[in-house]
Formats: sequence, C-alpha cells, structure tokens
Amino acid sequence: MAHPVTYRVSRICLAESSMHHAIGWLARGTAVTGGFVLIVLIALTTLSIIGRALNDMLHTEAANTLLGGFAQTLLDLGVGEVSGSYELLEAGVAFAIFSFFPICQLYTGHATVDVFTSHLPQRVTRALMAFWEVVLTAVLILISVQLFGGVQRYYGNGETTFFLQFPVWWAYAASFAASVVTCVVAVYCAVMRLGECLTGRSKLPQV
Repeated sequence: MAHPVTYRVSRICLAESSMHHAIGWLARGTAVTGGFVLIVLIALTTLSIIGRALNDMLHTEAANTLLGGFAQTLLDLGVGEVSGSYELLEAGVAFAIFSFFPICQLYTGHATVDVFTSHLPQRVTRALMAFWEVVLTAVLILISVQLFGGVQRYYGNGETTFFLQFPVWWAYAASFAASVVTCVVAVYCAVMRLGECLTGRSKLPQV
C-alpha cells in the first residue's frame, strides 16, 4: 500500500499535469484562432491593395484606349479597394495580438534582457521571474478591465464604424474575450512561478 505522503504528492503532480495540459490547450487554441484571423486579414489587405492598383490603372488614358468600354465595365463591377478594409484590419489585428498573448505567456516568449541576471544564482533568478510574472499579470488584468469598460461604453452609445457600419463594441468584445484567456493563463503562470520560487522545482519553461 502506498504511503499517504507519497500518494498525496502523486495526486498533486497529476493535478498540476492536468492543469498544465488544459491551460496549454486553451493557449494553443486561442493562438490558432488568432493566426487564422491574421491570415484572413493578410488576404483581405492584399486583395484591397491589388484592387486599388487596378482601379487606378483602369482610370488611366492607356486603359481606356486598350480596353475601351470594358475598363468602365470593370469599374462598374466594383473593381477597387475593399470597402472598410481598414476597419476590419484594425479590429482583427487587435484581436490577434491578444490571441497570441496566452501562448507567449505560457512558454515565456516575451522579450527579455538578462545581461545582469544571467549570472545570478538560480534561486534569485526564480524570485525575479516570479516577481515580474506577478507584475505582468496585474498589468494584463488591468488592460482586460479597461477593454471591458470599452465594451460597455460603446455598447451603450451604439457607435458604429464609418464604412461598414458594424458596432464598435464588437471589436472590443472580441479583444476582451481573448484578453480573458490571457488573464487566465497569466494567473496560472504567476502561481506556477511563485511555486517554483518556493519549492525550487521547475514547473514552467525557463527563460
């Protein structure tokens, strides 16, 4: 029969492993969603640039000479810049940024400057990492709270975008949803870093 202490330790390790798996799945899923949105935005921007260039070309005297009435037909069909592409780009990029935060937080992907800390004892390094993890978590939660305030404000006043006329709060809500995942992952990472500091055992990827 297993010793009670050994049994409790194994249960704790199993719970930590399950939690890390769930958090990892959540972070990766959010990153994939953000990546898909970013690909769509790249395609949209490319089409918009090509359309604008074609529109400018079709307005030239050379195009009218070579294509005749067909140039005007293409213009009538709407060949040109994608209407509202800037509005979609602004909303989509904001969502994508917050979608990549969780995976970056979980795998310590943020840029670091360790010129002075690389030679410190590991215990001191763990303490510094735990401190900055907690600070960053607090900042991310503050940003998420401000985004929620933006959702409430724009939902209340009914403001819409200029070209597409979609409610501005939709963009804020999308970014807020991704920021909530960011906060969940950030809190988890902060707790794990504090655990590393207290136990001296690695629980998350090191810098």
